[in-house]
Amino acid sequence: MVTYEPGPSLAHEFDPRAKLAFQTGFAVAAFGRGTLPGLAAVTLVALAALAAARLSPLRALVAFRFPLLLLALSPVFAAVRLGPPWLDFGAAVDPALASYRVVPVLLVSAAYVRTTPVRESRAALQRVVPGKAGRVLGAGTAIAVRFFPVLLADLRRTREAMAVRLGDERALGERLRVTALAGVTRAFDRADRLSLALRARCFAWNPTLPALRFRRRDAALCVIAVLLALSPLI
Repeated sequence: MVTYEPGPSLAHEFDPRAKLAFQTGFAVAAFGRGTLPGLAAVTLVALAALAAARLSPLRALVAFRFPLLLLALSPVFAAVRLGPPWLDFGAAVDPALASYRVVPVLLVSAAYVRTTPVRESRAALQRVVPGKAGRVLGAGTAIAVRFFPVLLADLRRTREAMAVRLGDERALGERLRVTALAGVTRAFDRADRLSLALRARCFAWNPTLPALRFRRRDAALCVIAVLLALSPLI
């Protein structure tokens, strides 16, 4: 899983608000481009974002392997027919292009997560979205980003414990039931402990957030974001 890692890359130097604007503009460009040349162009931009973050494309793809598997199933289901001809590859072209649009967006998101601390993301969201809505969005995002890797680690330990006890020899349905039950139980336990920890630390809706600096390079990135958002109209 891709998480924040300190480093000297170019993407680390940008203000999180500029990076959020770039993600938004890039998503608009990716979903607005349905042709092969357009998708090739947004793919190159996504690879450039990964290079700026010094993140391997293979590592990013592995981190999103499960969503990518679901996206790959869409054109397969579209091509399958219940009678002759059993496969219609022409029917899979449009679903394949539609599914692929998500891939560059995921790569750019991985570059953002790799180069942006959670506290800075929260600060950016609360300053972009005013009022209580921004505070709720910022706090919820910060907690979710920190909580999700912990839940994945719990599931991984559950599977390892089952393998040690020869649980991998059970039926698939039984393994899924045990893993899901253990995962849900641990998730509720961790949620209870998180709630207690927040109360013990006098959790505030408006804590002291890190200072953000919007510089010329951030303005240039915002201009690129606007151009990306307008590119489908050109």
